[in-house]
Amino acid sequence: MSLQTVFTKVLIWFDNSNVKVEDNVSEAIDWMRVIPFILMHLVCLLVFVVGWSPVALWVALASYLLRMFAITAFYHRYFSHKAFKTGRIAQFLFGVLGAAATQRGPIWWASHHRRHHVHSDKDKDIHSPRHGFLWSHMGWFLCLKNFSTQEYCVRDLVKYRELVLLDRFDSLVPIIYAFFMLFLGQYLEKAYPELHTNGSQMLIWGYFVSSIVLIHCTLFVNSLAHVLGTRRYETGDDSRNNWFIALFAMGEGWHNNHHHYPVSARQGFFWWEIDMSYYLLRLMSLFGLIWDLKPVPADRLYANLIQKADQQ
Repeated sequence: MSLQTVFTKVLIWFDNSNVKVEDNVSEAIDWMRVIPFILMHLVCLLVFVVGWSPVALWVALASYLLRMFAITAFYHRYFSHKAFKTGRIAQFLFGVLGAAATQRGPIWWASHHRRHHVHSDKDKDIHSPRHGFLWSHMGWFLCLKNFSTQEYCVRDLVKYRELVLLDRFDSLVPIIYAFFMLFLGQYLEKAYPELHTNGSQMLIWGYFVSSIVLIHCTLFVNSLAHVLGTRRYETGDDSRNNWFIALFAMGEGWHNNHHHYPVSARQGFFWWEIDMSYYLLRLMSLFGLIWDLKPVPADRLYANLIQKADQQ
């Protein structure tokens, strides 16, 4: 690998504009490009060096929940499926908050997710477990083939300059977020020494550990939610409802429901199906931050049901 190639690969960590769709056709893992992703996992081992404190664990949990909500409610239900409406400023802020989850930009995320729904569990599905569990969990985004944004899928989003810039420099927001955690820990160490925390501890728990758990819990919706669980609707794919995934992914585990009617703002279709993201969206709608949350039409709620004897 030439020095120029190495420089280009490193530059891609910070600026995606150096990569073109036609340059990415291989399903081989682009090891140089994914070094930051690997390092994020390794840095989590520093918990044995920095130790822990109750406040660090609480901040890590809050960091996880806030950014999981940003992924499920904004990246998924808004940018990917337009399940509700909002203003342009709020739209950008939703994108920034989602970008803090370190799952790239909202346009890239929506582009790949929309393609998943078009080809769900078929040959062209980019992350179906039918192609292998590890591939569906993370191999698909580690390879060259799926690094670029397929803009034809997201023409409604690429018209917003601010979202295009957010996508181009998608690593900037996570970096800022990590520094925020570092400075928060340093502030608490000086202002409230009785909390027994510091900058490095807050950085490791509040950003790195929280982010890695968040990333894999999100990816379980692609992998496990197409393998484990029950199927209420005949959707033509392997999507499952999994209550356990729904709990830690804030409602995303009701995946068979979602594939039955993807544009609904609600994925827990029935009262006993806990969907924390939807409850928070309803709360936001009461304050006028969002509006026109799309419901599940009554005629779709009981359409295409699978007979109980046939459910897997």
